Amino acid sequence: MIKQVCLFLLGICGSWVMAQEQVQYLNGVVEKESTGFPMESVHVLNLNKVIGATTDTKGNFEIEAQVNDTLYFSYLGYKSLKVAVTQDMIKFGNSKFQITQLAFALEEIILRPYQLTGYLDIDVKNVPINSAGRYRIPGLSSAGYEGGDRNPNAISKTFAALFNPVDFLHNLFGNKGIQMQKLKKMREDDGLKNLLASKFDREIITQLLNLDRVDLDEILRNCNYSDAFIKESNDLQIMEAISGCYQEYRVLQL
Repeated sequence: MIKQVCLFLLGICGSWVMAQEQVQYLNGVVEKESTGFPMESVHVLNLNKVIGATTDTKGNFEIEAQVNDTLYFSYLGYKSLKVAVTQDMIKFGNSKFQITQLAFALEEIILRPYQLTGYLDIDVKNVPINSAGRYRIPGLSSAGYEGGDRNPNAISKTFAALFNPVDFLHNLFGNKGIQMQKLKKMREDDGLKNLLASKFDREIITQLLNLDRVDLDEILRNCNYSDAFIKESNDLQIMEAISGCYQEYRVLQL
């Protein structure tokens, strides 16, 4: 009798473990709020699991999710939407999510094309270049330092970086270890990387890492990236910069 009871309990435990390990998916559709029409190519991100999906021609999507995960909907020209996953969403499926189009007041833009002379030696000097010089010191494992504009004082930032104490970055990275661990998952997701390569607003990065824009810029500055790099780079370049700096920080902490 005891043996049968033990087998019964083991069976219940096994079923419970299998249920816990079962992957759950959420199915839904994204619509335009003003018309109710389905929207194609909307990016849907699970901020907890750092995975993404894209809606099809009928606005449908499927993404791995659990209760209390946060979904983030992003589409150019529309207000981003952040929603907490509920049990009903997973159980019944076909949840509808509506996003609202942003209204932009467009200002007059005056285009000034380059004045080309036809002489290569002269025209090449008129091509704008990135004013941020990046330096690397032989013998150091670091990928380099952004020195800012091209002037004799720029290199001083490189040497100053050598004396930038680990404790200074500890206040930035040390208290955000869980968020920073998401960087590895972000770099492994090709779909997410392609999305970041096309964006310049830092919106998805701040949501995934749970940072505000001020903290994000501060991290980059204290990782010795210039203001020009911070302003002009796309979101993928920003992610790679933070990831590289965080890896260097972890090595120095060992």
